[in-house]
Amino acid sequence: MREAIALIETVSVAVGIQVADAMAKAAPIEILDATAICPGKYMVLVTGDVSAVEASLNRGIEVGGDVVVDTLFIPHVHRDIFPAILGATKVTEPNALAVVETFTAAASILAADAAAKAAHIRLIEIRLAKGLGGKGFFCMTGDVHQIEAATEAALALLKKSGNLVRSVVIPRPDGDLWSKVF
Repeated sequence: MREAIALIETVSVAVGIQVADAMAKAAPIEILDATAICPGKYMVLVTGDVSAVEASLNRGIEVGGDVVVDTLFIPHVHRDIFPAILGATKVTEPNALAVVETFTAAASILAADAAAKAAHIRLIEIRLAKGLGGKGFFCMTGDVHQIEAATEAALALLKKSGNLVRSVVIPRPDGDLWSKVF
């Protein structure tokens, strides 16, 4: 059951793999992603029920020790997070577009969850650190006023943590943009 999500980012690939193993053994969770990310870090992303994900996260932090550089835990994650991370969202009715870019993978997921919970939007994609120099970003679509409200919610969270790189809202994206970018 995908009701919670957790992420651990380490500065060591070797220890990151060890963390992934420890997290999987600690509780019945699903590993969504366990991979090397730029610049030379490792990321483990898991899901499951709230108590299992929390136990898995705690064990991963314990095993990772001083090489853990970022974590996240969202106990009741928005349902659109999973298809956006997996790149499985199809845009059938493109509308306004927002792109929010963050300094960390964890910050992208947290901000996307805040945006999805704040307004009636559709998350399109969440990209996590691969080929991005360790950064992340997410894209969403919806009516302009809903996109603006969702973006404000994401920015409020990111400004508190200092993880905002940039954000843009495009009220009427060109039709070719959708086929090229998504």
